[in-house]
Amino acid sequence: MTDPQPLVFPADHAGWLAFAAERPDARIARVREIDAQLIAGRDLSPLARLQLWNEASIAIAEAASEASLLSESHPDADVRDAAEARVQAIDALLSQRALDPSLFAVFDGLATDGLDAAARRLLAHIQRDFRRGGVDRDEATRERLRALAERDTELSLQFSRNIRDGRRELKLPADALEGLPQDFVDAHPADDEGLITLTTEYTDLMPVREFAVRRSTRTALLSVYNDLAWPDNDPVLAELLAVRAERAELLGYGDWADYETETRMIGSSAAIRSFLDDIDAATREAAAAEYDRLLARLRVDEPDADAVTAADLWYLLSALKREDYAVDAQEVRAYFAFDNVLAGVLDVTARLLDVSYVPVEAGAWHADVRSYDVVRADRRLGRIHLDLHPREGKYNHAACFNLAPGIAGRSLPEGVLLCNFSRGLLEHDQVVTFFHEFGHLVHGILGGADAVWADFSGIETEWDFVEAPSQLLEEWAWDAGVLATFARNADGEPIPADLVERMRVADAFGRALEVTRQLGHANVSYGLHVERPSDLQAAVEGWYRASSPVQPLPNGHTYAGFGHLTGYGACYYTYQWSLVIARDLLSAFGDDLMDPAVATRYRQRILEPGGSRDAADLVADFLGRPYSFDAYRAWLAGA
Repeated sequence: MTDPQPLVFPADHAGWLAFAAERPDARIARVREIDAQLIAGRDLSPLARLQLWNEASIAIAEAASEASLLSESHPDADVRDAAEARVQAIDALLSQRALDPSLFAVFDGLATDGLDAAARRLLAHIQRDFRRGGVDRDEATRERLRALAERDTELSLQFSRNIRDGRRELKLPADALEGLPQDFVDAHPADDEGLITLTTEYTDLMPVREFAVRRSTRTALLSVYNDLAWPDNDPVLAELLAVRAERAELLGYGDWADYETETRMIGSSAAIRSFLDDIDAATREAAAAEYDRLLARLRVDEPDADAVTAADLWYLLSALKREDYAVDAQEVRAYFAFDNVLAGVLDVTARLLDVSYVPVEAGAWHADVRSYDVVRADRRLGRIHLDLHPREGKYNHAACFNLAPGIAGRSLPEGVLLCNFSRGLLEHDQVVTFFHEFGHLVHGILGGADAVWADFSGIETEWDFVEAPSQLLEEWAWDAGVLATFARNADGEPIPADLVERMRVADAFGRALEVTRQLGHANVSYGLHVERPSDLQAAVEGWYRASSPVQPLPNGHTYAGFGHLTGYGACYYTYQWSLVIARDLLSAFGDDLMDPAVATRYRQRILEPGGSRDAADLVADFLGRPYSFDAYRAWLAGA
C-alpha cells in the first residue's frame, strides 16, 4: 500500500477555476455512479454496501471541503463564486440522497452479521440520517423537504457572503485614537482632512474596543460593526428561520432545536433551555458584582454614565486589570509578536502531541498561506495550511476548515486555519484564539490519520463536543512555562512568570460577565429558531439585555452579522457545553501541562479516535469516569 499523497494545487487562475468547479463536479458525478451501484447491487454483502457508501462519503467530503474553503478564502471573486455554487450543489446532492427511498432500501433492515463495532455504528448512523432527511414520508412531503433543504443552503450561503463582503469603514478625527498603542496609531495616519480610517476588521476592532480612551470612539466603531451585513441579511435570516421551522414540522420535531440536537450530546431542545438556565443561575450573582465594579470604573471617566455597554466592556476590564491587578494589556502585547506566536504554537503543540511540522512549498491559493507536513517518526500524518492575515473577500473571523478527509492508506488529512491576525503585535486574546483554532486543526489531522470510515474521520464527532479539544488547548496560552518558550519582547526578554501569574489572577475577574456574554449569544441562537420573533432587532436586543448586565448598544443589528447562525443554527450553547467538558479534561493534567504521559493518553484516547466512538465514551475513557460540572463550576468561581 502506498502512502497517501497531499493535494496538488493549481499554478494559475484557470487551474483554480477548474479546481473550484470541475473537481467537485467530477466527485458529484462519482457519487451518483456509486449510488446507482448500491441500488442495483441487491446481492452485495452488508460490508460491501458500507464500503461503497464510504467511497461516496469520501468523494462528498473531498468536494465539500475544497469548495467550502475556496468560497471563503480565494482572492479571486470568480473562483469564490464558482466554489460557492458547488457548495450549493453538494448540499442539494445530500438532500436528494437523504430522500431517496431506493437508496434507503439498500440499508433499511440490513443484517449486521459479520460487521465489527465500527461498521455497525456506521450503519446505525446511516439509517438514522435517512429518517432525519424524511425518506419515510410521502412523495409530496419528500419533494417539499428537498426544496426546503436546498433553500436552506442558498440562504445560508447568502447570509455568510453578505457578512464576508460587509466590511465597513469609519472616519474619525486623529485624536480619536487616544490610548491606542503607538504601532496602531502609526498604521492609521491622518488624511489631508485630518481624519483617520478605521475598518470593521478584527485588526482594528479588537485594539479599539480595548484601548481607546474615548468612549465615543469605541461606541462609534462597535456601532458600525454591529450593523455588519444589515439590512441585507434581515430578509435572508427571516426566511431562513421560516424554512427551518417548516422542515422541523414536516419531519415531526417540536422545533428546529429538537431536530439539531437529536444527533448531539445534549439530546433535545428542552435540554438546551435547561442548560442555559443553569448557566444563568451559576453566573448571575458573580456577574452582578463584577458589573458594579465596571460601572464604578466607567464613572471615573464618564461621571454621568448610567450603564456599562458592550462598547465599554473590554476597555473597562483592561483598565481594571491594569489598575487593580498590575496587568497592562499594552505591556502584555509587547511579548506577542506574530512571528514568535506562530513559532510558539507550532513548537508547543509539536512537543505536546509528539509530532513535527515540516514547512513545504505547496503553492496554495494566496502568498500568505504557510503549509506544513505533520510528521511523526518519519510518517507523514497530514498537512496543514495557515492563512492568518486579513484581506478583501476573505472569511473575516477565525475558523478551521477541512480540506481533505483522512482515510488510512487512501487520503491524507489536510486542514486549514483562516484567521485575521495582525502581522505585528497580537493582543493576548488573539494568542488564545490561535491556540483554540489550532486545537481544531490538530484534532482533524490526528483523528483522520488512521480513520477507516469517512463519516467518523477527524472532527466528525458530536457537534457539541467538537469545541472541547480546542477550548482545552487555550489553557496552554495561560501557562508561564509554556509562554516563556516563545513570548518575548523586542529586547528578546521572555515574558516574566510573575506577569503571567498576574494575568491569570486578573483573568478570573470578568469571567462571569464573559460567560453571560456567551449566554446572550446562545439565547439569541436558540430563541431565534424556537420563538421566531417577527421583530428581529427588538427580540435580539431583549435577549442580550436579559442575559447579561452589560447592555447591548441600542438599535443595533448584531444578528445580521452573527455568522454562527448558519452552521450552529439553534445550538450556540455548544461553546459552554464543550467548556464544561474541557475544564474537566484539563483536570487530568494537574500542574504540568506538558506531562508526556497525560499528553499521550489524551492524544490516543480523545484526538486520534476522531468520531469513531461517542464523545461521552471517549471522555470517560480518558478521565476514568464520566465528565462532571465540578471543574467548570470551580473555574467560574475563579479557581
